[in-house]
Amino acid sequence: QVLLVESGGGSVQAGGSLRLSCAVSGYNYRSYCMGWFRRVPGKERTGVAIIDSSGTTTYADSVKGRFTISQDKDKNTLQLQMTSLLPDDTAMYYCAATRYWCGSVDPGRYNYWGQGTQVTVSS
Repeated sequence: QVLLVESGGGSVQAGGSLRLSCAVSGYNYRSYCMGWFRRVPGKERTGVAIIDSSGTTTYADSVKGRFTISQDKDKNTLQLQMTSLLPDDTAMYYCAATRYWCGSVDPGRYNYWGQGTQVTVSS
């Protein structure tokens, strides 16, 4: 059974930091590429940060310089370090895995999804 489980969400004030984690099980982590996405109620899910098989990262313009994606392939975990948080970062955050579309920011290319973790940033 494939499982992606996010943790680390919460409520912070603007300017604060949070670190999200995603624990993966049920498939060969090294065969997939990973990404973080977020969704605000009433809007489409959008890509936040992507990491491909070589470790190359891609960030949404809105989070560049503030968020950092990383992974530990030995521990099958994915992280998202978020700093200088803004109220506009408030969303449900999801980790996701794709087998054939490494580096894609298109949510439709991702095969597996976690249940999400809520991030709320107050002004």
